[in-house]
Amino acid sequence: MYTSKNFRSKKALKDAIKAGEKISVYDPGPFGNGVENGTAYLEGPWYPEPHKWYGQAKVKDGFIVSVK
Repeated sequence: MYTSKNFRSKKALKDAIKAGEKISVYDPGPFGNGVENGTAYLEGPWYPEPHKWYGQAKVKDGFIVSVK
């Protein structure tokens, strides 16, 4: 899954969440639009660039609340 904004690093994603940005997740494939509540496994930056970071996110009400 990807984030709604194309982050170059996991640190940039974490900083955006700390700053209060509303970041959602999505799955570009045929298996769904993302996670509404629960855990999402992320990768970035977006395809076709090679993925340089991976993370596990907690999602609440459609938005990421934490990443590790």
